[in-house]
Amino acid sequence: MTILITGGAGFIGHTLTRHLLAMGHTVLLLDNFNSSYDPAIKWQHIQSIRHLSGWSLYQGDIRDAVLLHQIFSAYRVDGVIHLAGLAGVRPSLQNPSAYMDHNVNGTAVLLEAMRVFNIKRFVFASSSSVYGSRSGGVFLETDCAENSVSPYAFSKRAAERLCQQHHQLHGLHVFCLRLFTVYGPQQRPDMGISRFIQQLNNRQPITLFGNGLSRRDYTYVDDIVAGISQSIERVKGCEIINLGSAHPVTLLELIGMLEQLIKRRVPINWLADQPGDVPYTHASIEKARRLLDYQPATDLKDGLRNMVNQYQRTQAYAQPIE
Repeated sequence: MTILITGGAGFIGHTLTRHLLAMGHTVLLLDNFNSSYDPAIKWQHIQSIRHLSGWSLYQGDIRDAVLLHQIFSAYRVDGVIHLAGLAGVRPSLQNPSAYMDHNVNGTAVLLEAMRVFNIKRFVFASSSSVYGSRSGGVFLETDCAENSVSPYAFSKRAAERLCQQHHQLHGLHVFCLRLFTVYGPQQRPDMGISRFIQQLNNRQPITLFGNGLSRRDYTYVDDIVAGISQSIERVKGCEIINLGSAHPVTLLELIGMLEQLIKRRVPINWLADQPGDVPYTHASIEKARRLLDYQPATDLKDGLRNMVNQYQRTQAYAQPIE
């Protein structure tokens, strides 16, 4: 297949590109290299796949209908994997209109271009944040997702609804994948685990919000990539599917694992809970197992070890671990 990946230069996007190329697909990458984090990191991702064949890069925005028409005119695209958009709960509180524009309007422009060119396969990267604030239980795809506690979560749910409408009105085959806290080597530097590794490495206090007892369903990037790849090959009808590890751990347990791996402890700088953060996530992955043969294979400690090792090899920050 020829597959367009929006947000293709990002953390998940370039990892997914490697996987799809290895499977024999042709991959088109679209990314606007915005400044939500250092664009140089995205260019490093692109540089890391320069030696591979079978892919092309377009620098541009999903809200640019003219560019999308140019891409769809130049290639017979079989399917689209939509990873692009503004990420992060806390930044969305500061600039909600930008999140609506990029994540909702951008998805609408992309879906309309697909309708014009009769492209029927679509995989959308949604988020576990749509489930809102919960204190326990397993998150099922049938649970209520209408009580968003951040503009980011709201934008993801609104984009899901656009996908559902295009299925109903235009026969689009779409899987909306609710991703649960994706981590792994080359994770975005603004995300928690990346910051913790940096702080431990540099003997700086770790900044934690709340009491450290919030629980997250951390999911290794290779497992997420496998689920996305299976989705674009199997997508049919309209489905919402969780992709997680189904093994949530507390923030303090996560910090303890990193301290063991890096063999270093630092003080913790405790701050108040942040608006928009949720205390708990726990994916049910039975539907993903049934529809995608999804089976997360990477234990959290092994995944964290891979992150620490990659960090040390590349010396991404100021000083190496002694």
